[in-house]
Amino acid sequence: MNINTYLAFNGNCGEAFKFYETCLGGKAELMKYGDSPMADQTPPELKDKVMHGKIQVGDQVLMGADSPPQMGFKGNHGFTVSITVKDPAEAERIFKALSEGGQVHMPLAKTFWSPAFGMFVDAFGIPWMVNCEQGHQ
Repeated sequence: MNINTYLAFNGNCGEAFKFYETCLGGKAELMKYGDSPMADQTPPELKDKVMHGKIQVGDQVLMGADSPPQMGFKGNHGFTVSITVKDPAEAERIFKALSEGGQVHMPLAKTFWSPAFGMFVDAFGIPWMVNCEQGHQ
């Protein structure tokens, strides 16, 4: 069994996944509504939007798509994408890269459970936390 996070975007999924590709490594795979088998039934304003996006980083997969207008996108609430690494320097690199242009809620700092932990919402409205495993300093 695999459990993966599937993110919803308001028209900027492609831009977000290219950003994540730069920050996390991996290669973003993006299928646009206009390239799908349903392309002839797709409204013109959706043709260049992402129907399904995927980025694989190591053995982890992050997926997402642009919400179609009929879904009534209301933002992303009630979850946080969590990244756990072993090296505090890697935690710092990822935190700095992903939080650029976003809003930091808890700066990356040592806590009682981690040598480096922080929380932010990225420039695309996605909430994240970066955590470094204890014992790696």
